[in-house]
Amino acid sequence: MSKRPSALERYLSHLRHERRLSDHTLSAYSRDADLLIGLAEGRALESLTTPDVRRFVATLHGRGQSPRSLARILSSWRGLCEWLVRERVAASNPCAGVKAPRAPKHLPEVLSPDDAVRLVSVEDASEAGLRDRALFELAYSCGLRVSELTGLDLDSIDSATGEVRVLGKGSKTRIVPVGGHALRAIEAWKPVRLAWARPGEAALFVGRAGRRLTPREVQRRIKRWALAAGLDVDVHPHMLRHSFASHVLQSSGDLRAVQEMLGHASISSTQVYTHLDFQHLAKVYDAAHPRARRKKG
Repeated sequence: MSKRPSALERYLSHLRHERRLSDHTLSAYSRDADLLIGLAEGRALESLTTPDVRRFVATLHGRGQSPRSLARILSSWRGLCEWLVRERVAASNPCAGVKAPRAPKHLPEVLSPDDAVRLVSVEDASEAGLRDRALFELAYSCGLRVSELTGLDLDSIDSATGEVRVLGKGSKTRIVPVGGHALRAIEAWKPVRLAWARPGEAALFVGRAGRRLTPREVQRRIKRWALAAGLDVDVHPHMLRHSFASHVLQSSGDLRAVQEMLGHASISSTQVYTHLDFQHLAKVYDAAHPRARRKKG
C-alpha cells in the first residue's frame, strides 16, 4: 500500500484540529482522498488538471456511483485542493468548475385527495386514536414536516384564530392556517393529553409515557393508520405534506401561498409541485381529449 503524501496528512490534521470535524466525517474525507490518489495512479495531487478530475468523475460514474455520491466526493476533493492552493503546494484547484452529473428529478409521492381524506378520517375512538386523528388531520391540514409536528407545544395552536405557530428549518417561525376538521380533532385530543402528559410537559402530542412524541413513533403510527384505511401504498408522514402542497396548488394555483405555508426558503423548492400538477392535468387530457386517446388493438 502506497504511503500517503505528507501534504494530505497535514490536511487531515487541519480538519481534525482546526475545523474540529468528527471522526466519522474525517473518515469520509480520508476515503475520498484515497480514492483520488488511486485514480491519479501515482501522480502528485498538485499536478492534476481539470480534465483529469473530469475523467475521474466519469470513471466513477461508469462504476455505478450515483450523482448524489459523486457530488459529495467532488465536494470533498474540492476542499482538499483548495487547501493545497492555500498552502502553496498547488498552483490552482483542478476541481474548480467541475460538476457532478445531474441526478434525475424524482417527484414526491402524493396521495389522491380521496385517499388522503380516507387516511386522516379513520375511525378510532381509543385514546391513542384520538391523538393520531389530531396528529394526521393537522399534518394534512397544514403541510407540516414530521419534526415540526412533534415540535409543537400546546400553546402553538390558537383555536380562536385558527392558526398554528410552527418552528421550521433554520429556527424560522411561520404562521399557518388550520382547517376546521383539524381544530375539532385537536379539541377532542386535549382531554386525553391532559391525562397523559407529565407535569411541566409542554408538547401538544405526547405518548403514553407522558413525554413528547418522537418522529419515529409518528412514522410507525401512520403506517398502522394506512393499513386501517385500506391504502395499498407505503405511507410516510412526509407524504401528507406533499399531498397538502399538491392538492392546495391544484385548487388555487397560488405557488407563493403554498411556498409560505410549507416554509420553503426558495420558490424553486415549491415548484416541484407544479410538475405534479402538470402530471395530473396530463392524465385528465389523455383520458378526455378525443385526439389523445389511443386506439385499441
